Amino acid sequence: MEFVYICRVNSITSIKNKNQKTRDMDTTIFAKIIAEALQLREGAVANTMTLLDEGATIPFIARYRKERTGGLDEVKIGQISDQYDRLKELAKRKETIIKTIGEQGKLTPELQKQIETTWNATELEDLYLPYKPRRRTRAQVAREQGLEPLAQIIMLQRERNIEAVARRFVNDDMIETPEDAIAGAQDIIAETISEDAQARQRLRTTFMREAVITSKVVKAKRDDEGAAKFRDYFDFTEPLRRCSGNRLLAMRRGESEGFLRVKLSVDDDRAMERLRRQFVRGYGPCSDLVSEAADDAYKRLLEPQIETETAAAVKVKADEEAIGVFAENLRQLLLDAPLGQKRVMGVDPGIRTGCKVVCLDAQGNLLHHEVVYPFPPRGTRLQAMLQFRDIAEKYHAEAIAVGNGTASRETAEILREADAATVYVVSEDGASIYSASKIARDEFPNEDVTVRGAVSIGRRLMDPLAELVKIDPKSIGVGQYQHDVDQGKLKKSLDQTVESCVNLVGVNLNTASQHLLTYVSGLGPTLAQNIVDYRRDNGAFTSRAQLKKVARLGPSAYEQCAGFLRIPDAKNPLDNTAVHPERYALVEQMAKDAGCTVGELIKDKERQKGIDLQRYVTTEVGMPTLTDIMRELEKPGRDPRGQAETFEFDDNVHELEDLKVGMVLPGIVTNITKFGCFVDIGVHQDGLVHISQLANRYVSDPNEVVKLHQHVEVRVTEVDLQRRRISLSMRKG
Repeated sequence: MEFVYICRVNSITSIKNKNQKTRDMDTTIFAKIIAEALQLREGAVANTMTLLDEGATIPFIARYRKERTGGLDEVKIGQISDQYDRLKELAKRKETIIKTIGEQGKLTPELQKQIETTWNATELEDLYLPYKPRRRTRAQVAREQGLEPLAQIIMLQRERNIEAVARRFVNDDMIETPEDAIAGAQDIIAETISEDAQARQRLRTTFMREAVITSKVVKAKRDDEGAAKFRDYFDFTEPLRRCSGNRLLAMRRGESEGFLRVKLSVDDDRAMERLRRQFVRGYGPCSDLVSEAADDAYKRLLEPQIETETAAAVKVKADEEAIGVFAENLRQLLLDAPLGQKRVMGVDPGIRTGCKVVCLDAQGNLLHHEVVYPFPPRGTRLQAMLQFRDIAEKYHAEAIAVGNGTASRETAEILREADAATVYVVSEDGASIYSASKIARDEFPNEDVTVRGAVSIGRRLMDPLAELVKIDPKSIGVGQYQHDVDQGKLKKSLDQTVESCVNLVGVNLNTASQHLLTYVSGLGPTLAQNIVDYRRDNGAFTSRAQLKKVARLGPSAYEQCAGFLRIPDAKNPLDNTAVHPERYALVEQMAKDAGCTVGELIKDKERQKGIDLQRYVTTEVGMPTLTDIMRELEKPGRDPRGQAETFEFDDNVHELEDLKVGMVLPGIVTNITKFGCFVDIGVHQDGLVHISQLANRYVSDPNEVVKLHQHVEVRVTEVDLQRRRISLSMRKG
């Protein structure tokens, strides 16, 4: 026990070890591993890890610590963070493994060194496997019967009369015949082979390179209504290495819903031959027994384990791909162009229940709501048009937001005929989730879900980011298989995406909701609510420095959040820019050297051009930060998002049956996947532009060509009325 304790204390893998020298060694090792994996400078990685340990957020590091990271962007910093977390968890796992093996009295210096020097999770578990506590196996029973020495003799493959040796292990209580003894010894050999790290790695490689994935329909479920969506996988076979993530997730969903049976397989004969070559030596009777044990190890132990492990590995890869696509789509949606502070009429279209109409002021406050019935039997087109016009005029609507759900196009056409204001069609994905949420109930306790949903639609036009942060990202509808992927990883990725977008745009400190403030660097729900409470009790903030008076908002949180919060019309004009307060003195010195005030410097482009940035370079402030400061002075408080645009579908196409192959139509990109993008062309069913049809060139990633909600022109290439599928192309000529 003393030896094990010393190993544990001195192990370089102990992250929580109180010895500072050991922690420094851990950091050095981690920085080297991560730098090599990501092809980054080791010093930049080490500095980034230190900043993360100090509690700095990814947006803060990327924006305000460029000198220390070498200008790494949020993607690279996020990758470093993920790798760092993985290595810290692996270090904890290594500590546990060393302790467990040590307590068994089996921790040799060689084994300890192997464990300490590996940073591959799979390799680590292979090293641990022979010592891992487990249920009682056939091999364990054989060991309890005293057959391990016989197994060792057989494994040496030198004995010519193994039956004579086996007779020495026969006893009346447990082993009745030499054959029983040999069979038990083979169980031990099979388990030993199955736990061999080299054998396991070779079989893993075989599965990854040669495995075939097969999907078959469950015969009893073939004609079920739910099975139709998996028809492409009723009898499907493909090399695993060529199987895309979306196909894999589709098959796994079909399997989980009980419609499909999915299996990974390799050529068993070739796999067993490779195993024999590793363990069988010569041609004697013992060699034959080892060969039989190797085949048993493969069929009974290794093949099922490695198939499961490979399935899990490719699922992880598919999850990462799907989560990446979802996160990118979410980023594009959150950064959709805002209309800004305008008086908006929001319309949630409906046929039987009518259109829910709300009127909002320029700050998004609800002024009025009612229901309009544009469709029979309760209303007429003309009656609705006049009613829409009256509402818009009465509440001075400057724009109209129409949800893109049922009857959206028909409602938008009536509103355009009313000619009351410019009409915009906005995504209503997740609006129903918001309308039934506690957030919505707190905002509108006296209104029903239909009114809340229409308000959300109207506000999305004004500022998509501010409204969408109130909704669980999974409910926004811009991903595929979001309920099939690792939910923990999905949440982490989407939360980071929201945080990145919020901090990229910046937040108005005096108007932002608690939900929007939550995603500001360094805040979180509690501090965000404290800011709202302070604002309510003390009035609008007049300076960033006032944040220090907010309850529980200490120096660290202030450092993290201040640069991302904006105060329009503040006494200090820098409070409405992305210039961090820690650099105010620097900007003031620039202005002084230019013979003007900071406000005059911001307004005078010529004075800005006359500044020699090299004069202001110090050990802490380099050209990256100085360049960012000048960019802010040039366009203070600029919004990186574009301008909202209107859109109209082709007047000649309304239903799927109206489509003809060869038609060229306007459309809106509604979703982007690895295999292409989906486009709304106004027929209540999105069409697919496969990645091969996105451009007249090879496209590796659809995001190279299209963006979410982009207005595009597509050509109809195929219409499947039975399956309600539309194939489109964006290729020219």
